[in-house]
Amino acid sequence: MIQPYTTSVTVTADRDWLASRHGTDSTETITLDLTKFSKNTHYVEAAPGQIHGYVRSGVPVGRITASSLYGPYDPAATDGRAILAGLVYAEAPFTPGTTKVAAALFWHGTVSTAKIPGGIDPAKIVPNPTGAQIRFVGAVSA
Repeated sequence: MIQPYTTSVTVTADRDWLASRHGTDSTETITLDLTKFSKNTHYVEAAPGQIHGYVRSGVPVGRITASSLYGPYDPAATDGRAILAGLVYAEAPFTPGTTKVAAALFWHGTVSTAKIPGGIDPAKIVPNPTGAQIRFVGAVSA
């Protein structure tokens, strides 16, 4: 006899980096290239007994030109990620072994600089017409 089995996963949103709700109603769907991200800085692996890891909410991302996937924003990158596209809006769950993860992109609004996972220096962000429209407030994180 086959017994149906259903599970659900609940991830509590940690969006303390948001300084206002402006822009939260118009996120865009993107795909992250998980191979470009760093464990513990950008994402958390599945713990024993759990089936999902997750990319942290608030991680800054840029679009990789060659693949159109998104990776962690890096002002020194030469693959397209030097243009800040926005921040991962909500924790994006993934199963072990996954390399592509769907996520929501927060691309305009106001954020608290000091609470960005992995940190960000707004002085290094070069304005770009295709980039994010984000206002950073508060102290620069280390």
